Amino acid sequence: MARPGRNRYTGYLLLAPGALWLAAFFVIPFYSLVSASLFDPNGSVLTGYKMTFHVANFATVIRVYHSELFRSLWYAGLATLICLVIGYVLAYAIAFKGGRWRNLLLVLVIAPFFTSFLLRTLSWKLILSDHGFVVSTLQNLHLIGSNQHLLNTWFAVVAGIVYNFLPFMVLPLYASLEKIDGRLVEAANDLYASPFTAFFKVTWPLSLPGVVAGTLLTFIPSAGDYINQTLLGSPGGRMVGNVIQSLFTTTQDYAGAGALSVILMVVIIGLVLVYIRKAGTEELI
Repeated sequence: MARPGRNRYTGYLLLAPGALWLAAFFVIPFYSLVSASLFDPNGSVLTGYKMTFHVANFATVIRVYHSELFRSLWYAGLATLICLVIGYVLAYAIAFKGGRWRNLLLVLVIAPFFTSFLLRTLSWKLILSDHGFVVSTLQNLHLIGSNQHLLNTWFAVVAGIVYNFLPFMVLPLYASLEKIDGRLVEAANDLYASPFTAFFKVTWPLSLPGVVAGTLLTFIPSAGDYINQTLLGSPGGRMVGNVIQSLFTTTQDYAGAGALSVILMVVIIGLVLVYIRKAGTEELI
C-alpha cells in the first residue's frame, strides 16, 4: 500500500517542471521588463540605469508613440477579421467537404510553417513588387494606376500578416467545426430552416469556441509583429513592435521600450478580457 504522504506530493512533483519553466522563461523576464519600464529615463547603457520607479515613463511613451500603438491595433484587427472570413470558409470546407482528403488539406494548411517566417514574408515582397504579376495584372485591369504600387503600403503589411497567421485561425476553427454533429443541421433543415438560417442558428453558435480561440491566436501576435511592417511597409507606417525593437536595439532606451511593452501587454489583455466576456465564452479563460 502506498504511503499517504507520498501521494500528497505526487501532484506537486509533476507540476514542478512546468512551474520551473514558467518561472525561468516568463515570470523572471516579465519582472525584468516591468522593472525596466520604471528605470530613470536619463540613464544609459554606458552610465547605467537606476530604479527610480519613474511612472511618468508610461505617459511619455503614450504621448510620443500613441499613433504607432493605434496603428498596430488597427492592422491586427483588420488582419484578424480577414483571417476569420477566409479561415472559416476554408475550415468549413475541410471539415464538411474534405472527405478522405481532409488530412491532406490540413497538412497543406500548416505546410508554410515548415519554412522560415522571414522567408515567407520575403516571398510577399517579390509577389507585391512593382514588376510582379499582381501589380501588372491590377494595372492591366485598370484597378490601380500605372504609377501606383502595393509594396511599402499598409495593404502589403496587412496581406503579410494575414498570410503568416492564417493557419492560427484555421486550425481552431476546424477543431470546433469537426465536432459538430451533422444531424443537428439536418434536423434544422427538416424543420424548414433555410441553409442561411441553419448556419446562423446551429453551425455558427457551436463553432464560437473555435472563433474566439482563432481570433485570439491571430490578433495577439499580429499586434506585436514587426517583421511584416519592416519588410513590406514604409518607414512612416511603423507599428508598435518596430518602435519597441528600435528602442531596445538602436537607441537603447530601455526605460521607454519597457514602458511601451508593458502598455502593449496591458492593452491586449484588456481587449481580450472584454472580447471573451462579450462573446460569452468566459470558460475559455
